[in-house]
Amino acid sequence: MNYIDLQIATESAYPAAEQFQTWVDAALSDFQRDSEMTIRLVDTAESAELNSQYRHKSGPTNILSFPFEAPPGVELDLLGDLVICAPVLAREAAEQGKLPEHHWAHITVHGVLHLLGYDHIEEQDAEQMEALEIDILSRLNIANPYLEDSKQ
Repeated sequence: MNYIDLQIATESAYPAAEQFQTWVDAALSDFQRDSEMTIRLVDTAESAELNSQYRHKSGPTNILSFPFEAPPGVELDLLGDLVICAPVLAREAAEQGKLPEHHWAHITVHGVLHLLGYDHIEEQDAEQMEALEIDILSRLNIANPYLEDSKQ
């Protein structure tokens, strides 16, 4: 079983812990071992501070991922940390006409894939990562979030 340390540091609405568990388990279903991670739900101020400190970008962002890098010779099941900005997700879901729960699921899956080493810097890598997200979300009965007409 995958273990999530869910930290709540926001007054905005957010999904239940069970939903995060479902989304994380779906994202890790092909992963060979159980894992641990922290998911921290924050407001815009903390997101903006972390985004500036670690990515050198101003303003809040929907999600930040911090993969755990074990020292040589140390094996832990810790994948890392995800920091999700609840107000940004709410705004994005409204702007994109998506169900908030579906957008939360997408961004959570996206972050877990980052913790597994996937990225979207190069176009080929982005296509691979998006295909994985689409597949995982489809197993959760969530439409492709990259299609303009996937608004639900």
